[in-house]
Amino acid sequence: MTDEDRLTDLEIRLSYQEDTLIALEKLVVKQSEQIALLERANQTLYERLNHLLENMDAGRTGGDDEKPPHY
Repeated sequence: MTDEDRLTDLEIRLSYQEDTLIALEKLVVKQSEQIALLERANQTLYERLNHLLENMDAGRTGGDDEKPPHY
């Protein structure tokens, strides 16, 4: 293998590595966006769950012995 063949081989390898690096960078950006979206959705669900639990607890403090309003 001549020096020129070795240089050509290295250039080809570098080109493939650059393509792979660009593809990985795009993937990381996409995953970062997905993670941010999932974090916002998770926060929203957490807040809604807490709100529902608070409303359930508030409904229980009225007392279970009370008669319904139609009595």
